[in-house]
Amino acid sequence: MKKHSSLVKLILAAFFLALAYVMPFLTGQIPEIGSMLCPLHIPVLLSGFFCGPVWGTIVGLTAPLLRSLTLGMPPPFPTAVCMAFELAAYGALTGVMHRVLPRKKPFVYVSLLTAMIAGRLVWGAAMLVCMGINGAGFTFAAFIAGAFTNAIPGIVVQIILIPILVMILDNPKVAHLRD
Repeated sequence: MKKHSSLVKLILAAFFLALAYVMPFLTGQIPEIGSMLCPLHIPVLLSGFFCGPVWGTIVGLTAPLLRSLTLGMPPPFPTAVCMAFELAAYGALTGVMHRVLPRKKPFVYVSLLTAMIAGRLVWGAAMLVCMGINGAGFTFAAFIAGAFTNAIPGIVVQIILIPILVMILDNPKVAHLRD
């Protein structure tokens, strides 16, 4: 039974990685719209919830780097590198928190919001380091704009969509189909 569960998680992780690869096409590959709607974030957050922290981390780390290497979007450095750290944190934290907290509605929100805030802090730290390597500065105002202000539409979509999907798919009537 454990092999079956591991295989299901692997298949789901591959599905979420593929989804992360194609979802930005919905924004027409326009960086300004993509940074507002954060289309890579949704599949990564879901992979943490449904595949656990290890696969969530792998999907989060891989998705922006794969897109960057194959499509040039997001730009490799510092954007894709910093996004990889941010999304890895999303996948890891949603996976860990969803595993240890009760499977109830409020805790889905706790897991999601904690991962979203921590991931953005990781992104800010990564940007600070990467911009320092480039000899450029990364201000607190740039952090707030990049992590929150410019991403408000995507944050709202994530807060609405992800808990609904998690609660529907974690329902015992549906969950047995993936386990």
